[in-house]
Amino acid sequence: MTDAATDLQLMTLDVNGEEHEVLAESRRTLVDVLRHDLRLTGTHVGCEHGICGACTVLVDDRPVRACLMFAAQAEGARIRTVESLSDGTDGCELSDLQQAFSAHHGLQCGFCTPGFLMLAEGFLAERPDASKEEIREVVAANLCRCTGYQTIVEAIDGCAAARRRAGKEK
Repeated sequence: MTDAATDLQLMTLDVNGEEHEVLAESRRTLVDVLRHDLRLTGTHVGCEHGICGACTVLVDDRPVRACLMFAAQAEGARIRTVESLSDGTDGCELSDLQQAFSAHHGLQCGFCTPGFLMLAEGFLAERPDASKEEIREVVAANLCRCTGYQTIVEAIDGCAAARRRAGKEK
């Protein structure tokens, strides 16, 4: 439903497994609706031009720059933000990927980390057997000014290896 006088649109967004009704201008970006309307502030706003990757979320399991997508475009899709990665009901248990970033020192200031986590989560779901070279190529899509990327690559590779081992044990 759209209100022509104000250009407001009522949309239903499936975010982290929960449906949310949002009344927002049709020109609002997904990152703005996530942060301001749904209070999911883990998704960061960096360049607002799709270059840095800080706003990366998963839309139907694929990494997307939330600053380049209108929230209305995401209606009917499954959206996952960095908040979806934590395990447990209190949200305090880190996922295996978050633990790998910590163990491998894959973060410093942390501003870019949510974008890298979601990029990696989407990539590993599609390519669980990726080589370090493939991981390095994928993470080059996001900007980090602190780590030099090597520890991020090691974290993602370490998580992928652990997931493969766990899959073989089952």
